[in-house]
This record gives sequence, C-alpha cells and structure tokens, in this order.
Amino acid sequence: MSAFNDFNNPQVARLPNHLKQFIVEQHYEKYTPIDQAVWRYVMRQNYSYLKDVAYYPYIKGLQRAGLSIERIPDLQVMNDNLGKIGWGAVTVDGFIPPAAFMEYQAYRVLVIAADIRQLNHIEYTPAPDIIHESAGHAPIIADTDYNNYLSYFGSIGAKAMFSSKDFELYEAIRHLSILKESTDAGDQEIAQAEKHLKTISENMGEPSEMALLSRLHWWTVEYGLIGTLENPKIYGAGLLSSIGESYTCMQQDVKKIWYNLDTINYPYDITQNQPQLFVTPTFQNLIDVLEAFADTMAFRRGGAESMVKAIECKNPATAVYSSGLQVSGVFTDMGIDPEDRLTFLKTTGETALAFNNQELEGHGKSYHKDGFSSPVGRLKGISTPLEDFSSEQLTAAGILPFQQTSLHFESGISVSGTVKYVTRRENKILLIGFTDCTVQDHLGNILFRPEWGMYDMAVGEQIISVFNGAADKDRFETITHVSDNLTQKVIYDEPMLRLHELYRQVRNCRENQEGYAELPAIWEQLKTTYRTDWLLPLEILEILHFMKINPELEKEIRVSLELRASVDPDHAKLINDGFHVIENPVTQLMNE
Repeated sequence: MSAFNDFNNPQVARLPNHLKQFIVEQHYEKYTPIDQAVWRYVMRQNYSYLKDVAYYPYIKGLQRAGLSIERIPDLQVMNDNLGKIGWGAVTVDGFIPPAAFMEYQAYRVLVIAADIRQLNHIEYTPAPDIIHESAGHAPIIADTDYNNYLSYFGSIGAKAMFSSKDFELYEAIRHLSILKESTDAGDQEIAQAEKHLKTISENMGEPSEMALLSRLHWWTVEYGLIGTLENPKIYGAGLLSSIGESYTCMQQDVKKIWYNLDTINYPYDITQNQPQLFVTPTFQNLIDVLEAFADTMAFRRGGAESMVKAIECKNPATAVYSSGLQVSGVFTDMGIDPEDRLTFLKTTGETALAFNNQELEGHGKSYHKDGFSSPVGRLKGISTPLEDFSSEQLTAAGILPFQQTSLHFESGISVSGTVKYVTRRENKILLIGFTDCTVQDHLGNILFRPEWGMYDMAVGEQIISVFNGAADKDRFETITHVSDNLTQKVIYDEPMLRLHELYRQVRNCRENQEGYAELPAIWEQLKTTYRTDWLLPLEILEILHFMKINPELEKEIRVSLELRASVDPDHAKLINDGFHVIENPVTQLMNE
C-alpha cells in the first residue's frame, strides 16, 4: 500500500495499522462513463422510490454524506462531509473479514468497496460495491441514534469469537461475489462456487458468536425496517441500495416480524431475496437487543465455556485473568476441575502478554515464541486471591526475589522455583517469574521443567473474559487475514471502449446543454453495433424529452425501448422504471 491517506479526517487518521492494511486507493479516474451512468440510474430510481418508503433522514442524509445523484462519490468529498458528523470513509477491495469490518465500525469509519456493479447487475449484486456502501450506509449515518448503534455494534462485533468454519465461509462468499462481478466467469464456474458455498453453509455446525452477530447485523444494518409491521420504513443499506428489492420487500409475500433477540435464529442467504424482514419500533431497541446478546458472549462471560470457543477458533484470541493480565495467542489446551472451573490454560506458538490492551515490556511474540501456559485459580488454603496479595502476604508466602518457594493451587497444580520478579499493575499482581522451576499437575505430570528456562506464571483467580484477536493488536497483529483472492479488474476491448465514448458524449451533452445534433448519430451507432444496450437509449430519450427537441427521434427511441421491454422480461422493469423517472423528474436537491 502507498503512503496512508487520512483524507484530513480525524476518524480515518485514528485507524490502527492492522486495519489500514485493507485500505486500497479509490482511483476515481478508473470509473468509466458506463459506471457513472449506472450510478446515476440507480440513484435516480432510489430517490424516486425511496423518498416515500425510506426512513425519514435518508434523503437529507445523502446530502450530509456528500453524495450526488449525478456522479459516483469522491472519497475526499465524502470524508469532508462525514467528518462533520464524527465519521469517516475508506475504500477496500470487496469483502473483508467480518471482525475487521466490525472494528472499522467501532472506529466510526465506513468501509466502502471501491468497485461498482456491472450494468448487467444494476438491480442487485452479491458483491460489495460503492453503490451499496455509500448510497446504502452513508445517508443513514446522519441519524445520531443509528450511528451510535452502528459504532457500538462494531465494538461488540470486534470481540466476537468466530469458528474456523467462519473463515471458510468468508472465503467462499468472497470468491462467489468476485466471480459474479467478473466479466469472463462461466456459468459452470459460478455454479461450482455456489455449490461450494452451499456445502460449507450447510455444514457449519453450531453457529459461532460471529455467525450469530452477523445475523443481527444482516437483519438490521443491511436489511432492517423501522416503524410498524403494517407501515414500516427502510433503513437497511442492502435494501436502500437495491432498486429491485427495495420495491419487492414491501409486498405482502415478504413477511414482516418484530425485531428481537429471537432474530439470531434466522440465517440468511446473500444470493437470494429475503423471505422475511424484521421491523424495529426504534433504533434504541436495536441497542437493547444487541446488549442482551452481548451478555451471552465470551468477552463478558469468561470461564471454561469461553475458553472452549477460543480453542475451537484455531486463531489468535485473548484470555483475560481477573488480575487484568491479557494472554493473546492460539489456545490449544485447558484444564477444568469437577465443578467446570478453569485450572490451567495453554497456547501454542507466538504469544504476547498485555495489560489494558498494551503489551507488557519484554513479553511480546518473540519472547513467548513457543507458547505460554499457566495455572488459573486460588492457592490452597488461602482465602485471598494471589492477585490481591499485599507485600506482607507475599513475604509470608516466600514470594520474594531470589527466594526459593513452592505454590500449591486448589486444583492440585504446584509451582516450585526461585522467584525472579513480581509484576504488579494498579494494585494487582499480574505475573511472577521463576527460575529453576518445575510445574506439576495433580496427577504428577510435569508441565514445566527447569531446563526450559524462565517460567512466567500468570496470576489470576479466574478467566473473566475471552475475545477474538490480540489485546494489543498493533504489536501482535501487524498482518491479519487478508485474502489472496482479489477482485478482478476488467480489461475493455475496442468495441466496449467505443461504447464508453458514446456514454461520455451523451453525459457531456446533458451537463453542458450542447451537442444535441450528435444524438441522432449516436442512436444510429447504438442500433447497429450495440443493440443490447438499454441504458444509453434511456439517457438520450431523457435529454430529448426534457429539452423538447427532435420529437421524431424521441418517439423512435421510445418505441424501440417499449418493444425491448415487451419481449425481454429481464430488462422490462428497468426500462419501465426509466420511463417513470423521465416522466416524473427527480428534484435536483443534491446537485453539486
């Protein structure tokens, strides 16, 4: 990635390094005249329809987010506007991992896919694109209650434990979305990708915290309705950016259900229209439901149940001792007593120790490169947790530098060695270091031998929290999971480049109100060389109708489009909707 551009936006500037790695440049100059026409068509349709069914702030929100009906948004303009309401925006390459997406939200930064959907997917695309992200998400950001929900959701989601299967699902979804927006992907290749995604989806096992949270995100942020069951309004970005589904979702055959915690039991399919949607009476209700779910999550519950999730994850996670010590690494083992209380935990491979999300000096990945293990629990026969020992209690227990001592835990684990150091933070003992140390479990199994070097023993009666990723992410996760499967950039052949030029000519004609004499020749080229194109004829028709010039040509193009709509069901609604907007002009509230 080239030098980081923060767009002079405080929220973007605050992003940590492990999130910056997903950012790509927008390269505004690469949007083609057809791309611009696709944006304009969708936005005009959205404005025409959504002004009646979208939640109130949507239209004003477009302006506040720096969006125009007329052209694809420039990221700098968006950041200038979003910055005024405490948000920012960056562009990325397609889908990014859910945990990273959530964390961007926590930092109050919108993640926007740099690409735009192809003309043949103008109604809906399963791939993230700039229409979905900017025209869908950005306008509603202006609502304070909603943007508080969005950032709070991000902070909860960033801690959610995922399963190893979630990574497989993410890669399968990303692969399919890239194929569907690729110009040279064959039907068989797409069918295989769909089958692969279906196989993974059907064999996920018990859904992880991230999977359940993703459902709440989908049924609110992407496909949410607000108001009453009888007369709901749209606020979900997936609906706001889909000119097809924003219309069909209001039909009777799409069931409307009150949004509550039970919504986590409804999985979703990104490739299909949704069979049901959920209605919240207020945005505060979204926060209440999220809070109720968060109370079930490992980062709030801790304990053995949460450590099981960390081990199943097979990726870096963090366990927090009641002392405040944070252990970050790939957890591979744990011990539990007959009452299901944790007695021991173990990581394999690079591990780091932190406090208050800041790595402890000398306890990074290079020092704990072979893993980390430590007891959990109280010392036998002593009511005070070891983390709360006073100086006098430490002395009484022989826990003093250069003294030989033995500690016996209620679990039966014993630690014997020479004390090297005691690390204390905020009146809590976090670590005790031993040399010449032997650690044994209650069966006499050796867990640590003197010849292995320094034994850094974590201190804490319980594991009070377990969450996804590392505590000090920038020290631990300088590189997280960035997919090798990149979106495919289209290379245009000569005929397509000539069509781009025709689109550019028509745009110039409309914007500069000149060059009308060129329109008949452009129409002739469309009739002979580009017979399948329907969008540019609509744009020419709009100019002729609005300027009241060349009625014969206007009639010819209209009849041609009407005939196309009558014989081509795939484009009938698009063409008829285009007629509607021409005959009912969009008020240009958002002209630049």
